[in-house]
Amino acid sequence: MTFNVFVNFDGNCREAVEFYAKVFRQDEARLMTYGEAPDENLKEEDKDRIMYADMTIGDSDVMFMDFSSDMQCVKGNNIQLTISDHDPQEVRRLFAELKEGGKVEMDLQETFWSALYGMVVDKFGVQWHIMQGE
Repeated sequence: MTFNVFVNFDGNCREAVEFYAKVFRQDEARLMTYGEAPDENLKEEDKDRIMYADMTIGDSDVMFMDFSSDMQCVKGNNIQLTISDHDPQEVRRLFAELKEGGKVEMDLQETFWSALYGMVVDKFGVQWHIMQGE
């Protein structure tokens, strides 16, 4: 099982990632824009926003993204936790338990990046990305 941090931005993710790469003396992060992902409903204003970026800081993988233009990025929802496990049963268990008393943002489903992926806000207001990883 892996545990990671996901940091979200409101259109300035590329700038932030370049800054963090310099601060933490890392190679430039891998970046993927919303425009590079398969999405027929993509808004023009989102095509250059960052859908996914990551880099290793110390011993931790940190992921970054811009919220799409229809999501509001406010302090408190711009950092999310990500948990990944290779076992689909464990992914389902984690999702089921974290959603108790919380709110499902995206049901567990197959995506182009994971066989099982879902988002939930737990009863304490913590946002989780839960996925099946390698």
